[in-house]
Amino acid sequence: MFTGLITGVGTVQAVTPIGEGRDARFTIATPENAVWRGAEKRLGASIACSGVCLTVVEAGEDWFAVEVSAETLARSTLGGWSPGTLVNLEGSLRLGDELGGHLVSGHVDGLAEIVSATPENGSTRWVFELPEELAPFVAPKGSIALNGVSLTVNEVEGARFGVNIIPHTAANTNFSALRPGDRVNVEIDMLARYLARQLGFKKG
Repeated sequence: MFTGLITGVGTVQAVTPIGEGRDARFTIATPENAVWRGAEKRLGASIACSGVCLTVVEAGEDWFAVEVSAETLARSTLGGWSPGTLVNLEGSLRLGDELGGHLVSGHVDGLAEIVSATPENGSTRWVFELPEELAPFVAPKGSIALNGVSLTVNEVEGARFGVNIIPHTAANTNFSALRPGDRVNVEIDMLARYLARQLGFKKG
């Protein structure tokens, strides 16, 4: 489990095809100023990489490596990662840690496309478009994780929704490198997912 509060921005150093070229191994450099909760970079530990929960298979002082299946590559932005790609990092939540964002599982539900990014007072209003099947799970003032970042939804119109991102968040996540037309990993709020499932059973 994670909180959606990014503890550092890493950089993809290398991408190595594995599994007959269908899967991939990513080597990710970690910044000196990354804040880790504990032993996140140990072998077998879980790290959310731009919102995707991945397992550390090897690690050094300033890097770690993960292996990713073809399924994950196809259903997340990881399929487009290359050396130099910026990656939001968050180590797994420990029982007793402060929950400053919202509960995030690291299981990506789909991709959203950035429609626009417009300065608004002291922040930037970002508008995203979701796949139609995910739109019902997003509500005004609800929580959503985008590239692993816990954010509050401001407004929803059809399959589009908006969030405001303050300069601190932009400077300390890979939102600083994103532009309209780019896609981001989306994890809908866990409560919304289970509520929709319950309502579906009642209708059935």
